[in-house]
Amino acid sequence: MYKDIKNLLNTESEQLSKLHYIVSKSIEDENLIINNLLNPPKEILTRGQKISDKVARFGGSWAFIISFFIVLVIWILFNTLSPKGDNFDPYPFILMNLILSCIAALQAPVIMMSQNRQEEKDRLRSENDYMVNLKAELEIRSLHQKIDLLLEEQIKVLFDSQAKQLEILKNIEHKLAVSNPAKKVE
Repeated sequence: MYKDIKNLLNTESEQLSKLHYIVSKSIEDENLIINNLLNPPKEILTRGQKISDKVARFGGSWAFIISFFIVLVIWILFNTLSPKGDNFDPYPFILMNLILSCIAALQAPVIMMSQNRQEEKDRLRSENDYMVNLKAELEIRSLHQKIDLLLEEQIKVLFDSQAKQLEILKNIEHKLAVSNPAKKVE
């Protein structure tokens, strides 16, 4: 009886040590991921990058489109309706076309720089999402290992208890056979 209790305690101790190992292993695996999620790299922007972000933000807004449209309408109306000496850009508005071309030529690369930076941010965000998914996968794997270990231990305990019950039944059968030799229990 004392031996059975000792075996049971040893089995539980082994099970606990296996669970501790699984937990420590999953904590070790997640440590890097947690550090990356809690301390994302800080973005340091140069002056040019800040300007390009502001230009792209304004250049892609309705405020820019409406204000630019208003300036163009005023330009065209002024140069069309003013007397010949006061208009500075008569029809076909060559100066206006030159200014529009310059604005487009300068604005396009600035917006492209901002889009490239946004693409880099999106890439970092997707890496962060991957890390979160990886952490969830490690958690699930750890839980599977714990459940597998618990199931193994339960099956082992059931098998041991069944073996002990069989042994007890054999002892009872043997005692019945010894105490009552006329009836043979089969």
